[in-house]
Amino acid sequence: MLDKTIEIMKRDFKNSPDIIFRKVKIKKTEIVLVYNVTLTNSSNINEFILEKLITLDKRITRKSVYNHLANIIPENVIQDVNDKNDLYTKIGSGFTVFLFKKGKPFAVETRADLSRGINEPLTEQSISGPKDAFTENYQTNTGLIRKRIKTNNLILEEKTVGKQSKTKVGIFYMDNIIEPKLLEEVKKRLDAIDIDAILDSTYIKEIFEKEQSAFPTIIATERPDTAAINLLEGRICIMVENSPYVLVIPTFFSDLFHASEDNYQNFMNVTFTRIIRYAAFLLAILLPAFHVAITTYDHEAIPVTLLANFAAQREGVPFPLIAEALGLTLVFEILRESDIRMPHLSGTAISILGAIVLGDAAVAAGIVSPIMVIIIALSAIASLMFSNIGMVNAIRFWRIVFMLFAALSGIVGIFFASIILITHLSSLKSLSKPYLYPLIPLNKKFLKQVLVKNSIYKENKRMPILTNNNYTRSNL
Repeated sequence: MLDKTIEIMKRDFKNSPDIIFRKVKIKKTEIVLVYNVTLTNSSNINEFILEKLITLDKRITRKSVYNHLANIIPENVIQDVNDKNDLYTKIGSGFTVFLFKKGKPFAVETRADLSRGINEPLTEQSISGPKDAFTENYQTNTGLIRKRIKTNNLILEEKTVGKQSKTKVGIFYMDNIIEPKLLEEVKKRLDAIDIDAILDSTYIKEIFEKEQSAFPTIIATERPDTAAINLLEGRICIMVENSPYVLVIPTFFSDLFHASEDNYQNFMNVTFTRIIRYAAFLLAILLPAFHVAITTYDHEAIPVTLLANFAAQREGVPFPLIAEALGLTLVFEILRESDIRMPHLSGTAISILGAIVLGDAAVAAGIVSPIMVIIIALSAIASLMFSNIGMVNAIRFWRIVFMLFAALSGIVGIFFASIILITHLSSLKSLSKPYLYPLIPLNKKFLKQVLVKNSIYKENKRMPILTNNNYTRSNL
C-alpha cells in the first residue's frame, strides 16, 4: 500500500527531481518522508525530527510518532493531512509529509527561509518615523504589525485563494473598532475569487476594484506603521503571501494626498505640505490644458505682452500646439518609464540625457517652443510629488484628457472636463464607501482634517463612516 502511494505521488509530480522521497527505518519500521528540497530546511528534518524519533522507545506506529513529535514541537507545526490535494499543497508550502503503511499521513512544517531581510521602504520613504518595510515573508509581515499593536483586539483571519497557487491571504482588523458589514463584504469578495493563482497583492486589488477608474480606490502600502495606523482607524488590511505590499481597505480620495511622513512631523508643517500637494495635483492636470486653451482660443485671458512673447517663441514651430504638448508629454513618459526600469546608474544617465540634451536640442531645432518645455516639465514635476503609482498614472491620464478638451473649445472645454472628472470621482466607491468622503457625504469636521492636521490631542475621534462604535481615539 505504501509503495503504491509513493508510485502515484511520483507519477503526479512527473518524477520532479526536487521532490524527495526519503525512506527511513526506525526499529525495523519503515517511514517515508516526502518533501520539496528547495522549500524545506534539511537541518530541521535531520536535527529536530529524525534525531527525536530515534529516541522513541515505544513501538513505532503512526500514532506513537505523531504523539511523540506533538510533545516536543509546537502544536501548529504538526498538522493532519486531509486528502490528496491537501497533501500536495503542504508539500508545496515547505512541509515534510510522513507516510506510513497504516494510518493517515501527517505533515510537519520544515520550510526554509527564502525571504530577504527587512529593509527600508523604497517607494514610501520618509525622513522621520520607522525605517522597516514589509517583505515577501508572510510570518515576518504578520510580526511587523503585531509588534506595533499588542492587543487581543487585533484579529487575523486567513483564507487560501487560487486554485493552483493555494496562496495564503490574511485579513487584519481591530475587533473592537471594525464595522461588521465592512468585514463581511471583504470576506464575501475573497470567497468569490475564482482564479488560478494569486501571485501578489495587486491581484486582489484588481479584483476588488470593480469600478473602472484611473484613480486607485485601494491603497497598497509597504510600511507596517501605515498599516497599523489604518487598522486603528477601523480599516481592514489584506496581507498576501509572497507580496511585500499590504492592501488598505477602504481608501478615500483624500488619502492619496497624505503621506507617512505626516504622522511624524509638526502639524503646522504637515498642513502646509498638504496644501502644496493639492496645488500640485491641480497644477499637474490643468497647467498644460490651460496653456493650450489661452494660446489657441482665449487670448484675452492673458496680458497682450505675454501673449506676444508666447507667439514669438512659437514662430517657426511646424506643429499645432496640441500636437506639441502631446508629443512632449509622450517623450517625458518614455523617459520616466525608462528611468524606472533601468539600473540606477543607467537611469540617471537617461534622465540627464532627456532633460538637458533632448530638451535643448528640440528647442534649438525649432521642433518645440521653450515655453511648452517649461509647461510640460512643471506639470510632470508636480505629479512626482505623489508616491502612489496609481495616483501618478491617474494624473497622467487626466492631464491628456484636459489637454484634448482644451484643444477642442478652450477654457470652456476645461470647464466641461472638470465636470466630468468631479462626476466620475463622485460615482466611485471603495468597498461600498463613497470615495469622496468626507466631502460627499459632507462631514465638516473631518473635511477640515483632510487639509489641516491638528495636534494629537485635537484629532481624538475616528471617522464615523469606518466604525459603528469606539469613536474616541484618545482622551488627551
